[in-house]
Amino acid sequence: MTQRKFTYSLVVLFIAAEGCTTIPEHAIQGGVNIVQEPARLVINVGGKPFAEYHYRDVPRPFFYPVLGPGGEPMTRHWPMENVPGEDQDHPHHRSLWYAHGDLNGYDFWSEGPKSGKTVHEAFLDLQSGAQLGFFTEKNNWITREGKLVCEDVRKIRIYNRAATERLLDFDITFKAVNGDLTFGDTKEGSMAIRIAESMKLTQSKGKPPGQGHIINSEGVRDDQTWGKRAKWCDYYGPVNGKIVGIAIFDHPSNPKHPTWWHVRDYGLFAANPFGVHDFEKKAAGAGNFTIPAGKSARFRYRFYFHEGDEQRARVGQRYEEYVAEKLNP
Repeated sequence: MTQRKFTYSLVVLFIAAEGCTTIPEHAIQGGVNIVQEPARLVINVGGKPFAEYHYRDVPRPFFYPVLGPGGEPMTRHWPMENVPGEDQDHPHHRSLWYAHGDLNGYDFWSEGPKSGKTVHEAFLDLQSGAQLGFFTEKNNWITREGKLVCEDVRKIRIYNRAATERLLDFDITFKAVNGDLTFGDTKEGSMAIRIAESMKLTQSKGKPPGQGHIINSEGVRDDQTWGKRAKWCDYYGPVNGKIVGIAIFDHPSNPKHPTWWHVRDYGLFAANPFGVHDFEKKAAGAGNFTIPAGKSARFRYRFYFHEGDEQRARVGQRYEEYVAEKLNP
């Protein structure tokens, strides 16, 4: 397996509108360090690599790699890297990302010749800290023809917690800056991660049986979780001989909470509140969600990377703790 090279920084950066001020490292030694490079952010937690956020010259911003407890890779390497034995399906499944297959009729989920792109405009702020690091980014959703469909402002928070876990909050606000903005009713979306190959529920032909499992907040398990509504969903399985898992929490303030889950046995794991037609076989368009011109809508999710299965990781309890937290501005 190829080995990623990570950047270790002895400075902490605060960046506002692409400017930066250096703060002494000793102020937050062992905390969350976020360092900006020309096309990516490098994120370390507790002095160890956690993730990189790629934001320039890409179809959409995404995190890769994402390392969980013990430094285990939590997402598939391909298409960012070629690793022997990995399936090479769905090239648009780039580790951890947000996208949707129908915004005002344009596809921002795939990476085909007619697909749109989510284009980084600026970092509005970026801060490292002893217990919390965060960055706020503005993006433009642009069609292949160059038409601006909408804007998003996303705030990503990374927490410095116990070595047995990693927490990442993905808080995204869509702004209808060019007329009404409609999220079309399709299963192809939205808050997504492509899990490590060894964690999958099933494996490709010729490989050993899958050892992964899926469970949601309603007690539904494995392949029955697809298209079901739930407050949270957890996908766990072995990575390098250790059982680890990924839980995604859907915040109660989100439109259409509890969300539907586009979670597949082959490793796609996504919260999608807009796919009612596919998930429940209702009339086409039943899941449409429209933001009126000039208005906005906010969606909040937490990724909880943990050791063990959902019981050992107390996923249900951790969800309730998330809900009880004060809603950040």
